[in-house]
Amino acid sequence: MACADGDWPHTGWPAADDPYVGRAIQLERPFLVPAGADVVVLRCDEPLDALAELGGAGAPVIVVSPHRDTETVVEVFRRGAGYLVEGDHCTCMLSSAVVGATVGHTYLSPSACAAVRDGVRRAPEQGDSADGLRALLSPREREVMELLSTGLGAQEIALRLSLSEKTIRNNLSNIYAKLHARGSTDAVLRWLGAAPVVRT
Repeated sequence: MACADGDWPHTGWPAADDPYVGRAIQLERPFLVPAGADVVVLRCDEPLDALAELGGAGAPVIVVSPHRDTETVVEVFRRGAGYLVEGDHCTCMLSSAVVGATVGHTYLSPSACAAVRDGVRRAPEQGDSADGLRALLSPREREVMELLSTGLGAQEIALRLSLSEKTIRNNLSNIYAKLHARGSTDAVLRWLGAAPVVRT
């Protein structure tokens, strides 16, 4: 984990009995991510600057920051990093985000997701595009996208909806095709209205 500004807010994380996160190594500037690192948790006040400084980490990145503004959250997410707003997550959520990152999920905490949605509401043309995309999806696919946009992966979505993981993966494949998305991050950005709609 890299702490760009100040102390790490979660002393004692990961807990000794955390079944998913074995250990965390704190990094100081300049950030040199050790070979074999599974995930980088980057706590910083200026996430875009810190991500640029981090460069190619070679591992998925989760940003922990006090910023809630739409532009910052969306840009961090576009760069492929998860985003947890300070004070908007607990250590269990952090562990879940770390585990999800190891399998390619990009997590947004509830406030980060709300910041993106608020930005969409303030930009009517983007909101209209997002509404148009939503109309392309079946009610079940919309339900899956709502859960995906909160950072849940296929397995967690399957558990929440009492469906098989294979069914959810099929739903996701259909969703990606309908939204012309390259993967889950791109689909979520389109779903939230934070990425341009591609029509063919």
